[in-house]
Amino acid sequence: MIDPVALRSLVAVEVHGSVGAAAAALDYTPSAVSQQIKRLEGQTGVQLLERQGRGVLLTEAGRTLTESARDLLSHMERLESRLHGVRGEAVGTVRLATFATAYRGIVVGALARLRDRAPAVTLRPDEIDPWDAVDAVASGSHDLALVHNWEPLPLAIPDHLEVRHLGRDRADVLVAAGHRLAGSTSIGVGDVLDEQWASVAPGSICHQWLQKMYFDVGRSPCIGHVALEFATHVALVAGGEAIALVPRLGRGPLPDGVVAVPIVDPVSERTVSLVWRRTMTASPALAAVTESLAAEGSRDLTPI
Repeated sequence: MIDPVALRSLVAVEVHGSVGAAAAALDYTPSAVSQQIKRLEGQTGVQLLERQGRGVLLTEAGRTLTESARDLLSHMERLESRLHGVRGEAVGTVRLATFATAYRGIVVGALARLRDRAPAVTLRPDEIDPWDAVDAVASGSHDLALVHNWEPLPLAIPDHLEVRHLGRDRADVLVAAGHRLAGSTSIGVGDVLDEQWASVAPGSICHQWLQKMYFDVGRSPCIGHVALEFATHVALVAGGEAIALVPRLGRGPLPDGVVAVPIVDPVSERTVSLVWRRTMTASPALAAVTESLAAEGSRDLTPI
């Protein structure tokens, strides 16, 4: 009989492109993934992987097997969720992909809620950018994703995923207390055309939104500092080195000398959502996690 765990490993290799990447996605060791696929080759009697340089490719037999394996794994996941649902068992591990500010602003508090609500459920968060988080859920390496998208920039969601919107979050422009805009009640992008910005890395959703703000007025932002953490942006603002667009979710109290000014033209607003595979909808463990995240998110997010 074909081992479903080994099937999932083979599918992960196809999705992620290598044994090492598949192992990281599944939280296995590379040797464990290799052993599972070798066991699968023994069960099927065909070669499933072939070396290509330093990586591997699926053989024709491997591709044929993964095409059917996806449907099989989906059916098994749906069946497992329904059985847990019938028994009402909120038990097991839920793998969550989340973005940084939601990790701080929602997930940390939700962990405490979950301990009270469903102590037999373990939540395992990983910090992953929203685009990659959606892919992680779609491919099966994670069960649930906490994502965001800046309006009106779209976040593509595959058809086999479900979405629950938790609310909206705003971002403010942070400036030093002595900055010319520090006393403003609101500003527009036209007020900061020549300012130097601190930004997250190119390719991220937040960086894309900053670029779009300027694109709409025919300019490009002057980005003087690139840092992954918003805490670094706050420090740069405090030192008078830059201004920054920082979301309110997970921001915490600002230090003395830093002022948050709402930007209203355009309004910098993002939708925060949960995404999961439809096959897991009946899972009590997933339901316990989503309700804990939604309850924590309701403290700081504006209802939709």
